[in-house]
Amino acid sequence: MKKLTTLTALAIMMSSGMHTAAFAQERTEFKVAWSIYVGWMPWGYLEDSGIMDKWADKYGIDVEIVQINDYVESINQYTAGQFDGVSATNMDTLSIPSGGGVDTTALIVGDYSNGNDAVIIKGDGDLASLAGMPVNLVELSVSHYLLARGLDSVGLSEADLGGVINTSDADMIAAFATDDVQAVVTWNPLVSEILNDPNATKLFDSSDISGEIIDLMVVNTDTLAANPDFGKALVGAWYEVMSLMATGDEEVLSAMAEASGTDLDGYKAQLASTEMFFTPEEALAFTSGVELSATMVNVAEFLFDKGILGEGAPSADFVGVEYPDGSVTGDEANVTFRFDTTYMQMAADGAL
Repeated sequence: MKKLTTLTALAIMMSSGMHTAAFAQERTEFKVAWSIYVGWMPWGYLEDSGIMDKWADKYGIDVEIVQINDYVESINQYTAGQFDGVSATNMDTLSIPSGGGVDTTALIVGDYSNGNDAVIIKGDGDLASLAGMPVNLVELSVSHYLLARGLDSVGLSEADLGGVINTSDADMIAAFATDDVQAVVTWNPLVSEILNDPNATKLFDSSDISGEIIDLMVVNTDTLAANPDFGKALVGAWYEVMSLMATGDEEVLSAMAEASGTDLDGYKAQLASTEMFFTPEEALAFTSGVELSATMVNVAEFLFDKGILGEGAPSADFVGVEYPDGSVTGDEANVTFRFDTTYMQMAADGAL
């Protein structure tokens, strides 16, 4: 369903000539989408607390932050031009907007999953136990990628499973409770909820591929270029909340916990399996590291193998990805994914 939904969104965008570059202009009103996930809860807090409004007012603009309950749908809506930015992983950014020709910039590198994404079965077992077993997940998402990496570590492939069953993140907890479902792959807070079941066993998680599932706030490149104050306001507001979280402000953390459907201890447990970049300096160091380009090459190869690196992609190099030093992996003539540290550097320099 994700693939069909994505292709539908892209078909609508292309058939209507809705290439966002054609509409990039100076504006004062912007919309950003986000969905429930431990590393993205600050976006909801930014909206509810008034911190986003404060930073937007500083630059004479308005920024509306909208929660979308279906993660993939939020990215599809961004891709179709209904939002100027969206919370997304590196993989889903590459496959959906960038693979569909929407030039997209990673404005904020917020964290990487360090245990928040997991492969879970009912009863005892190990990864080899998945042979012949159907697995429920959000098809072609980071969960699919995590499963592939896990299977590869024990010499298995998806062909050895009893099938992959596409299941929305909104339905995952209910699905695991049914007799028909034997194994799931999902992310927090769903992982924590499912693991409360005494019959649930975690087989593999994102700490086993540390640094590969990266959580971002991505924005339309042309919109950002025409409206730098949009980027400044988002980044300034984000790091104000990061500074509160870094001090362990329990009022702030409790608000995020409640919004994500857990309590303070539960949210802290999720944060413990998330490598949050609480300062812009931490984010800059990670984004400028040599490992990032190697990770993106691995992700591109996975997406190409699954047939979702852009419609008709001739190779894993179809999409060009640009890094802060100007280097590019993939096609230099088709750069549609950019890791740009300009605004995070402004935050580090106190220039916002």
